Amino acid sequence: MPGGRLTQQERQQIALGVADGLPYAEIARSLDRPTSTITREVMRNGGPTAYRADLAHRATEHRAHRRKQAAPRGAGASPRADGRDAEAVREFEEVFTTVLTASGMPRMMSRVFACLTITDAGSLTASELVQRLQVSPASISKAIAYLESQAFIRRERDERRRDRYVVDDDVWYQSMIASARSTAHVIETARQGVGILGPGTPAAARLENVARFLDFVSENMERAAEQARDVLHTKSGATSDSTTSDSTASDSTASDSTASDSTAEPRAGS
Repeated sequence: MPGGRLTQQERQQIALGVADGLPYAEIARSLDRPTSTITREVMRNGGPTAYRADLAHRATEHRAHRRKQAAPRGAGASPRADGRDAEAVREFEEVFTTVLTASGMPRMMSRVFACLTITDAGSLTASELVQRLQVSPASISKAIAYLESQAFIRRERDERRRDRYVVDDDVWYQSMIASARSTAHVIETARQGVGILGPGTPAAARLENVARFLDFVSENMERAAEQARDVLHTKSGATSDSTTSDSTASDSTASDSTASDSTAEPRAGS
């Protein structure tokens, strides 16, 4: 199996395979590469709908040049304190950012959200984000404002009275609820349009269909989010309670067994 970085010719084959709708595993087999290599390559270079071999090749060379400039002189970059593979973490962050961008989140907002999500603490200050992402404070400020408006993050003050931006464990629940509330405004406006354009007209019928569809989807999305949150929040507690219950039952059974044996022994000897 060949090692090293993908060549431009390999990227052209990947682009052809993606355009033909081939699975990543099949493309990988044709190049004698791991499937994970193809997946990372496509996702960090625009995703399956925007992957271009020449752009991907130039972007990879640019990233390699940037890392070479940023790397400390000497034998190489020092290892991460947490023991993780620094290159693997960096590649995953790029892939995660690309996936978020492909889902509709603006690029800089995706970078900030991905950066916050993969930190163990789940929180960073604005200056820490600037340092990690090597972008301007204004770019971070704009991204933070967007992410807060969509309920993806929240801010809190630390002991030094600095604003920290936090990704909560139920971030997707909060975001989905915020999205449902935003959709409610679209529904209300569409129904106002029905009254203005006149019930029974084609335009009004179209708006009524929009309102009915979004109303149904929004209601079900909110209900599903509530159910998922309940399951995820009670699962660990239920497991713990179950373990405690099982342990108590086991101890009770063992105690009953001991008591039974103790009662039985004198009768056996009589």
